Amino acid sequence: MTLNKPSVIVTRKLPEAVETRMMELFDVRLNADDTPFDREALGNALASCDVLVPTLTDTLDGDLLSASGISARLISNFGNGTDHIDVVAAQTAGIAVTNTPDVLTEDTADMAMALIVAVPRRLVEGARIIKEDRFTGWSPTHMLGRRMSGKRLGIIGMGRIGFAVAKRARGFGMTAHYHNRHRLLPEIEQEVEATYWESLDQMLARMDVISIHCPHTPATFHLLSERRLKLLKEDAYIVNVARGEIVDEDALIRMLETGALAGAALDVFEHEPAVNPKLLALDNVTLLPHMGSATIEGRVAMGEKVIINIKAFVDGHRPPDRVLPS
Repeated sequence: MTLNKPSVIVTRKLPEAVETRMMELFDVRLNADDTPFDREALGNALASCDVLVPTLTDTLDGDLLSASGISARLISNFGNGTDHIDVVAAQTAGIAVTNTPDVLTEDTADMAMALIVAVPRRLVEGARIIKEDRFTGWSPTHMLGRRMSGKRLGIIGMGRIGFAVAKRARGFGMTAHYHNRHRLLPEIEQEVEATYWESLDQMLARMDVISIHCPHTPATFHLLSERRLKLLKEDAYIVNVARGEIVDEDALIRMLETGALAGAALDVFEHEPAVNPKLLALDNVTLLPHMGSATIEGRVAMGEKVIINIKAFVDGHRPPDRVLPS
């Protein structure tokens, strides 16, 4: 595909610097008011552009991608995860898919580490007490949390983000453990002194904190099922900055309500953007609105990747971040 100025449709509002550069390079239609596209709008966009730039809020399933009249030849996703895109259907329809890997590693790892500290130390609970004017003074047993040093951190998915979390955890005196589809090379394990567990079940039963960093795929849906959640110690904590669907949220809530689990920190939710009211009623959870990668630097870097992928594709080259069916 070789075009001087391809037509590009962007489904959500992007950082100003990214949109400005897109306007210079492409015949671009932006989303100034940031209203999410509904299914009809996505179908119309696919039928009227060369390149679609969606985000994780846009579900591009097989029915949509196999419809007649599609003119888009590239889906340049603004984001790393592509579980909202049927990549197989896109390939069948002759549409290439790209993403924006690597640029959000440090930002997401920072947020994960912040949550790993926040829940055991009850930071949000403490802030709420101040805000609600319920602080009556210090006492030896007031707001007791858990020390980080010496605790075992179990990482599910030791990719770039999981590894970056392990590096941060060492600074807090935690020991890193991980479960992966494939074991890391010994020299990589040694860099963070990480222990590999072939059995996820065995790792879960022995950890103080579980941090989730695997992608959402059919194989990882409810990876932390009710059965697996029950393997955790009563004084353990769960942190999820990956995808909400990886955890059986209803089972998690029941365990948090009954004290079968000490606490949880969630930046993502199973039915996002809906948040289960039962979670909101709990004191032993920290809830964030999917902001794990939300830094100015990260979003601009994502936009730069999108632009590079589009430029490479329209110039007839293989985009550097091509996503192929797994």
